[in-house]
Amino acid sequence: MDRMLYVAMSGAKQAMEQQASVANNMANVSTPGFRAQINSFRAVPVVGEEAPTRAFVAATTPGADFSHGPLTETGRDLDVAVRGEGWLVVQTPGGGEAYTRVGNLQVGADGQVMTMGARPVVGDGGPLVIPPGSTVTIASDGSIAARGAGDPATGVAEVGRLKLVNPSSADLVRGDDGLFRMRDGLPPAPADDSVVIAAGMVEGSNVNPVEAMVAMIANGRSFEMQMKSIQTADINAQSANKLLAYG
Repeated sequence: MDRMLYVAMSGAKQAMEQQASVANNMANVSTPGFRAQINSFRAVPVVGEEAPTRAFVAATTPGADFSHGPLTETGRDLDVAVRGEGWLVVQTPGGGEAYTRVGNLQVGADGQVMTMGARPVVGDGGPLVIPPGSTVTIASDGSIAARGAGDPATGVAEVGRLKLVNPSSADLVRGDDGLFRMRDGLPPAPADDSVVIAAGMVEGSNVNPVEAMVAMIANGRSFEMQMKSIQTADINAQSANKLLAYG
């Protein structure tokens, strides 16, 4: 069968994968701190008896768009947004560290500071626990103070400090849970004192809905073109077979 069929098939598969990625980005256009997924593809020459004039489309490791999303003021004490570069650190179920820009935090039933996805937030000294019945103030360096608990003279208890890190984007990989982690073989990122946060604000998704919609239309047109190429290859093969059969 003509190699054109396989070239078109790999192109159609790529268009479907890209469409799924764009659809996922569109679904998270309102998700705080979301980083758009970017799929990458490369051309692989078709090796055969003839000259290598054709190529397959092969997917490479998907990446992410690390540009910043818009900051929205909420006025909520437990909402924080990283200004510029940097990440919040959360604890994974296996006890490791993962990184997120999602800053709409909450306090669990046991007083532990968590993300809205129930991931414990990591501090410089370990878990962060808020005394019951207190209000929280978060400074720009990540320091957390609880008012209405602790020292009776001041009414303020120092809870701890958010661990803020700033690893290179090239060292990060997104997991299936949407959190970022250091690539295999790399140690956890150290705390970085230069990372600054803004309290009472959250960062929005960096997905541009207009660009995502245009990309969905383009991927749909690309898929249709590849399917037409498959049909053309099939017609060519049938015509060639008839010529061979009837001389």
